[in-house]
Amino acid sequence: MEVTTSEMDEIIAREKRIAALEFHSEAWADGTMEGIESDILADAAIATALEETIREQGEDAALALVETLRERILCGEFTPNRSIQ
Repeated sequence: MEVTTSEMDEIIAREKRIAALEFHSEAWADGTMEGIESDILADAAIATALEETIREQGEDAALALVETLRERILCGEFTPNRSIQ
């Protein structure tokens, strides 16, 4: 079976997301080991993400990201062990 360019792009994007999550998880663990509270780490991570998104893609892209995140939160995507009915 041959992989299309689109499928290959999806595979690469998925692998990059996995790597990014691993990097962030490690940084988060390092921060908590240094005594930084989770709410401070979260604020810093969100601020960095928004600043970089604005720098690279503009304010409209950052606003779209925030709107998407809101919907994903409401759908329970980030809630561990949540049973969605």
